[in-house]
Amino acid sequence: MRSATTPPSLSSIMFSTQLASSSSSETDINTEIDTNTDINTEIEMATTTTTTTTPTNTVTPPPPPPPPSSSIIIEKEAKMMDEGIYNFNKIVIDTVYDVICFFYPVKGTARDFARFYVLETVARVPYFAYLSVMHLRETFGERELGEKMRTHYAEADNELHHLLIMEELGGNENLVDRTLAQTMAFFYYWYVIIIYNWSEPAAYHLSELIEDHAFNTYNKYLTEHEDMLKSQPVPDIARKYYVEDNPFLFDLFCTVKDRDEDGNFSARRPELSSLYDVFVNVRDDEKEHWKTLCNLVQYGDMQGVENKLVQGTKPLQEAAAAT
Repeated sequence: MRSATTPPSLSSIMFSTQLASSSSSETDINTEIDTNTDINTEIEMATTTTTTTTPTNTVTPPPPPPPPSSSIIIEKEAKMMDEGIYNFNKIVIDTVYDVICFFYPVKGTARDFARFYVLETVARVPYFAYLSVMHLRETFGERELGEKMRTHYAEADNELHHLLIMEELGGNENLVDRTLAQTMAFFYYWYVIIIYNWSEPAAYHLSELIEDHAFNTYNKYLTEHEDMLKSQPVPDIARKYYVEDNPFLFDLFCTVKDRDEDGNFSARRPELSSLYDVFVNVRDDEKEHWKTLCNLVQYGDMQGVENKLVQGTKPLQEAAAAT
């Protein structure tokens, strides 16, 4: 006898369908979760890679500030002296110097002060010759000469005190010495007046050569007669000028000074213990004049270049051969 098969009811069929659909949805959800997990993992790996390979943004420190303008050395091209003018000036000054050396050889005696008296009488002439010409130009309307006029006045005042020191030491006691010095100074004054009107650099070069001779003369004298000079006292006029007087004019003629660490000009303050110190300061004064004159000849400016860059003027041909 065949058994009868009971057909599935509608409710069971619907339950089976819902169960299959639920299983399928759960599978899809799990698949989506796995997919999202993989995507998040990839994003994290990419982020990690980017973080490790891309350098972090570092703050670059600003460049150091430039040094103060006072410490910057600007190279300038020095003007050379025409060879003909250079040689003529050298002949004139060397001749005057040789005449003084012939009549006044240095021997370490009191007569040496007569030689320095003659030298200082002639050496101070150009500065008030410059002033005479500039005063005339100022009278006719030039109004931009003040700085040079003040400096040249301070230089003339400095040379005057050199002369007063030599007079206090007895350098002008002899009538012949005074006559020779004053005669040379008279004619040299008018010569400088003519040259300065014609060419300022040529006139300044004359004084540059004189100051160079003066520096070398005093330097040699200090070297050869140090013990004798250190045994003698300081003249009163020297102490008054270098120590006691207001240093305004003294500072004014020192136009080419060294600078300190802050870029400021250093002040030279002489110390006097003996006659040796006096002559050291006289020698150094001549060097200051020489530096100012070199700048005026080569750059047309008293502060043309700084102290350590100052060089003596060269003739044009010699400079061209050196290059």
